[in-house]
Order: sequence, then C-alpha cells, then structure tokens
Amino acid sequence: MKDNSVINDEIIEQPKVIHAFLDQETEHVFQIAQTLRGKFQYIIIAARGSSDNAARYAQYLFGAYNRLQVALATPSLFSMYKTPPNMEGALVIGISQSGQSPDIVSVLEEANRQNRPTLSITNDPQSPLAQASKNVIPLHTGKEKAIAATKTYTCSLAALALLSCTFAGDTGRLFALKAIPSSMEEVIENKNQIAEKVARYRYMEHCAVIGRGFNYSTAFEVALKIKELTRVVAEPYSSADFRHGPIATISPGFPVFLIAPSGAITPDLQNMTQELAALKAETIIVSDDPAILSLGKTQFPIPTNIPEWLTPLIAVIPGQIFAMQLAIERGLDPDVPEGLTKVTETY
Repeated sequence: MKDNSVINDEIIEQPKVIHAFLDQETEHVFQIAQTLRGKFQYIIIAARGSSDNAARYAQYLFGAYNRLQVALATPSLFSMYKTPPNMEGALVIGISQSGQSPDIVSVLEEANRQNRPTLSITNDPQSPLAQASKNVIPLHTGKEKAIAATKTYTCSLAALALLSCTFAGDTGRLFALKAIPSSMEEVIENKNQIAEKVARYRYMEHCAVIGRGFNYSTAFEVALKIKELTRVVAEPYSSADFRHGPIATISPGFPVFLIAPSGAITPDLQNMTQELAALKAETIIVSDDPAILSLGKTQFPIPTNIPEWLTPLIAVIPGQIFAMQLAIERGLDPDVPEGLTKVTETY
C-alpha cells in the first residue's frame, strides 16, 4: 500500500488526536455543560458532509444516554428560503471541520436572533461558525491536509461523546471514552492486513453500505469515503430500510459493506448477514462478532468488549483504509480526489 500519502498519515494520527483532544477539552466541556444545563429541551444540529454523519451519531447518542431528541437542521430554510423555523426550546449545535460554510453559519446566527443557546464543534476556533456561537469546542486535530475528512470526523464523534457524558455527569462512560484511543490503535496496527484484502474490489462500480443504531452514522461515513476517494457509487442504508425495497437490487456477487459491531442491533444484523448470504452477495464485514464475521467474504475484525456507543469511533477506520487503498488500486490520488476541495462553501 502507499504509505506516503497524506490521508494515510491522518488515519494513523487518529488515536493520538483523540487522546490529545480529550486531554485538552474535558474540563472545558464540563464547564460548557454546566452553562447549558436546564436551558434547552432538545437539540438541533446543523452540518454537512462528514459532519452531518457525526450528527447522525448524535441522534442515537443523546437519545439513548441523555433522553434528548435530536433534529437535523434544514439549512436551506435559513439561507435560501429565508423562512427559518421556530427553535424555541432548542440547543443549536453547528458541526464543521472548517467552520466556513455560510448555510451552516446562518443556522447559528438565526438561533442567536431567537435567543437560543448555541454551540459549535470545529477545527478552527476563529472561523465564522465559531464566531457565531456562544460556546465553542475546538477539535485540536492540527491541519487536515487530505481533502477527505478522517481525523476531524472521529474527533467530532469524540466531542459529541464527551458532551453526552458531561451532560449526564457520567464518569463511568467518560472513563470508557478516554480508553478508546488504545482500541483505535489496535485497528490501525492491522492497516496493512486490511489493505491487502482490497485489490479484489478494484473493478467494483456499485456497492451498498449497511449499519444500524449507533453505526447508522458509520454506514453513511464509509459510503461517503468510498464515493469521495474511488468514484464508486456507494449507497448507505440502515438494515431496516434496506429490507424496505433496496434488497431487491442484490444479485450474486453484488458487494455489500456491513458495519456490525456487537450491541443491541446484533440479532438484526446477524439476520441481515444471513439474508445477504442466501442472496449470494459479496459481503465485506466489519465486526467483533465471530458468527457474523464468518459469513463475510471479506472480514475486518475489530477489538471486542467496546461499548456499542463508542464503536463508531472504531468501526469507521477499516472503511477509511478500504476507501484509501481502493483509490490507490484504481490509480487515483486518495489525497486529492478529482472535483473536490478541502473547504466546501454551500449557501
């Protein structure tokens, strides 16, 4: 595999980045949680791209552990239609690696006009998004040079996880979060073994990526990385939605990427894997469950005994490596995908 690419370095950096972020921001986020406590009843998140996938994680995270409903903002209502909804009762969060996109900034600006509490999660604490927020959680990842987000994505997940722990005052979960970089290291140590399995998919043109629960977000992020880096049409689904029609597209040999760490969704994903095997799909499986892995044509094992709510920080890494290596196999530059720029400004 190509070890001198920028994205390769940034994938490798992720455990160190998460460790540094938690070390620098835990006390600060506790203070933010204290400031915000009791001032909202639900959360609205404005984001695009990988940050939007982090927001999908937040829907499950804050719902399961903080009993908070999380809605995803519709930025065009704010920036294009000029008809922003009433956000009474909301904490409004903006997530953006660059903090530059005007439509995301417009949601936070409107929240301020409606006198709602605002928070941004961004890698640039001087960005327009940060300036529009009353509270800012900086990611401290250092400059992300590759166009496709990797370390800023997982650090955004860590920021949301830290916020959830601090809102709940849950020191047990915080301890588990602080242990997650070592599990990330375990996966990255096996990156060459992951990359060696990718050549088989060099001529793949379409695939589905399936996850559920906390890893619904991971399915979207892995699909996005495959699309960004390789030009393969990768469609993300929950296993439930996949059964509602898209499963009809499966023919023998059709590639399906399955994100299936252990947790409440294990029985459903085990059934999904068996259904795909019966249809003779080409299954690529990320899991810590031997029974599920055994049904995969290509298997990417991850460490065991990770709480399900933290598995999105782990399960995305094989997908990142897969997408990077598939780009290389197809003769593409994984650092600079054609047609993309690092900062995308939408209005």
